[in-house]
Amino acid sequence: MSILGNRVQRKEDPKLLTGGATYVDNLKLPGAAYVTYVRSTMPHARIASIDVDDARSAPGVIGVFTAADVDLPAMTPTIPMLDQTMTRPFLADGVVRFAGEAIVAIVTEERYQGEDAAELVFVDYEPLPVVVDPEAAEQSEVVLFPDAGTNVAMRLEFGHDDDLFDGCEVVVRQRMVNQRVAPCPLEVRAVAAEWGDDGRLTFWSSSQNAHGVKGALTSRLGLDEATVRVIVPDVGGGFGAKLGGSPDELLVAWLARELARPLRWLETRSESMVALGHGRAQVQQVELGGRRDGTFEAYRLTILQDAGAYPDVGAVLPFMSRLMTTGVYDVAKAECDAVSVVTNTTPIVSYRGAGRPEAAAALERAVDLFATEIGADPAELRRRNFIAKDAFPYTTPVGTTYDCGDYERALDLVLQTANYAALRAEQAQRRARGDVRQLGLGLAVYVEVTAGPFADKEWGGLEVRADGTALVRTGISPHGQGHHTSLAMIASDALGIPIDDIEVVHGDTDAVPQGGGTSASRSLQIGGTAVLQASEQVVDQARHLAAALLEANPDDVVLDKVNGRFHVAGTPTIGRTWSELAAESQSSESESSESESGTRGGLRAELVFEAASPTFPFGAHLAVVEVDMETGRVELQRLVAVDDAGRILNPLMAEGQIHGGLAQGVAQALLEEVRYDDDGNPLTTNLADYAFVSAVELPSFETVSMETPTPVNPLGAKGIGESGSIGSTPAVQNAVVDALSHLGVRHVDMPATPERVWRAIRGTVTS
Repeated sequence: MSILGNRVQRKEDPKLLTGGATYVDNLKLPGAAYVTYVRSTMPHARIASIDVDDARSAPGVIGVFTAADVDLPAMTPTIPMLDQTMTRPFLADGVVRFAGEAIVAIVTEERYQGEDAAELVFVDYEPLPVVVDPEAAEQSEVVLFPDAGTNVAMRLEFGHDDDLFDGCEVVVRQRMVNQRVAPCPLEVRAVAAEWGDDGRLTFWSSSQNAHGVKGALTSRLGLDEATVRVIVPDVGGGFGAKLGGSPDELLVAWLARELARPLRWLETRSESMVALGHGRAQVQQVELGGRRDGTFEAYRLTILQDAGAYPDVGAVLPFMSRLMTTGVYDVAKAECDAVSVVTNTTPIVSYRGAGRPEAAAALERAVDLFATEIGADPAELRRRNFIAKDAFPYTTPVGTTYDCGDYERALDLVLQTANYAALRAEQAQRRARGDVRQLGLGLAVYVEVTAGPFADKEWGGLEVRADGTALVRTGISPHGQGHHTSLAMIASDALGIPIDDIEVVHGDTDAVPQGGGTSASRSLQIGGTAVLQASEQVVDQARHLAAALLEANPDDVVLDKVNGRFHVAGTPTIGRTWSELAAESQSSESESSESESGTRGGLRAELVFEAASPTFPFGAHLAVVEVDMETGRVELQRLVAVDDAGRILNPLMAEGQIHGGLAQGVAQALLEEVRYDDDGNPLTTNLADYAFVSAVELPSFETVSMETPTPVNPLGAKGIGESGSIGSTPAVQNAVVDALSHLGVRHVDMPATPERVWRAIRGTVTS
């Protein structure tokens, strides 16, 4: 019986729960000093002068550095399509462009001494005009980069058809805001750097991608790859924001070399709220047209992306939104164009879903608007327009090709589980009675892309050791997902070695030669398949070796996975165990250090798996909310979720991923928003001011299993890490609007705070 598909408890949890984990801040690094950054209190200003004299003479200060002391070129955007004149210095050089930008680096013997010394730095600012609103930034009346002459960092234009909606009997239009949010990982960013006597750098980072950090160090600091080792130990959350390569992280390595001693940096929570990249931040214009019978005919999504002060990955997220323009619907004509602009705010980075939740939120709100306009039930309107399950592979009007799906079944499952008809009946009764607490039902049916917009690849290696245990090495990088368990399960299923006897190594560029890290829900389908194929190669090696020892044909040798032994079919009493074969292989290896293929000998395999295309998970969510019509307070009563991620290898871990995604989606719909005042001052700089979701605001989630295996990889698996956050956000938002729809309310932007909902109610009552 296969271990795959079973609810296996995570093998890494005991260490994490009992204090055995090693985070960057736990590292024992003798002689290490501490880096503290002085950050701008102004959103946009010229730096007239910086007085660091008092800081230099403060107790414990080893060094104080400004931009004038750093001989590193400013960082150009990593993506060529972005305006390359919009560069970012390691420390603010002449101008600050957002509140929280690093201006001075202070190195001290103890961490608290850095905080004290930072208070002694005086920066003389000459304020410049501020632009916070991306719609105002697009006009470029206040320009952040004079050499660029514009605030537009990128235009994503694919043609505009003025006649797109000609012939449509109904067209609904709405401006929507997918608000800026903060990732808030439990462990804030942390790095440490040490240069060896041999001139080699060891860099520890709380990151999602060790090799990505190594690439940033080599390219930005001008280092040779052979001289850099990056280690990613245990990581307390990332959500896309910890891909590494930010200037305040990389500068620690440069400072360590300058001062010839190991250094470490750990940001504070308030620092993280303004300096760690934010997510989302799109202003959307949606237009959906069709017939009065409910048939969709044309859709247009126009995106204005706030990139923050320095454009990079966040500025190109509209490309990911464009991939998913038409979602689960068979729409004949569609367009999606985008503009990304810089503002005097914290830069935008990838955040759970990275462009796909934004696309789903726009489309699913548009569908509900259309349903209201023609008086249709939102569920039946969706059903009428789904891509048929026999239409796959299906290419959308914007050129995205989906692998497989069954969207109608997902909708049916969620409606049946929730008893949708009974909920609608209860809603009608409450409205008839004029109850203070009104019921709202919100649907969202989504599809997303995982493992990148194009083909993705990952490295994996496996070795069986002389004691019969196995070592898995992988280029993916866990930060809470349970990779140690999932990869051990895959190897165990192929080898017949218990998962407790399988070690998983990751996050060390010396131990793993290459890797793409963990993002875009790629880990299991790409990294897991690499481990599967490496395991299969090792099984084949062992079969041939056992055949030679047993004087049999390899085709006649079978692996007894229950007992971990190879034997000739029909003769189970005579065989060889994994430990015996591994010992024999090592003995043979001593005679020849390399096999004929040029790889290392022994029972081991290393390879790169490359998928032919990405995969497209999908699902349906139903949210049930109660809205207090007197106060505007929203309570989420139920959230029923069907998330189809292909073949599920461990339902327990898949549900954990779904639960986390649902919580983040609900949080954006109801609570979370990074806010600035008109002068660019951040108003949400800690978890008292920023509404962070807790168990109090969340019901027990109702998850429904559905599996549609993909043909793209041998595991049949799609990504699951971001799905929950993609469907839940528009479902909850739609539910809030639905609760108010009998009053004539047609739209409420996120987050649906009590004040915002109350104002929507009052707007209809007083009009």
